[in-house]
Amino acid sequence: MYGTSRRETRSTRQRAAVLGALRAADGFVSAPALHGLLATGGAAVGLTTVYRTLRLFEETGRVDVTRDDSGGRLYRWRPPGEHRHYLVCRACGASLAVNAEVVERWVAKVMRESGYRAVAHTLELSGVCDRCPEEHGPGTAT
Repeated sequence: MYGTSRRETRSTRQRAAVLGALRAADGFVSAPALHGLLATGGAAVGLTTVYRTLRLFEETGRVDVTRDDSGGRLYRWRPPGEHRHYLVCRACGASLAVNAEVVERWVAKVMRESGYRAVAHTLELSGVCDRCPEEHGPGTAT
């Protein structure tokens, strides 16, 4: 559920521009890449504002977040009410939503058994898609 504080719901031209660029992006995108898309499109939004807006969107559940090989954060717009997990190509960044019902059931079980509430979780899957060469190295299962 999206937050309801004034800070979270206040609409600004910059937030609208970031939202539009996120929705138009094909897959996950970094803050600097998103800033570049905004600049190319003629939107006057500073990089700091992009980072702040993405942080707000993350806090309010409006984006999915994963990390690239160097640990940088990548963002993808999340439609309201959805929670997804993705398999992300380490070579080209292509992403594929995966069925993670077993993960969601496990999280619910952990909550029931532990007595914890409002449990959050992160699941990051990466690999090399069938369109990219293998030299990006094999993944490791843990």
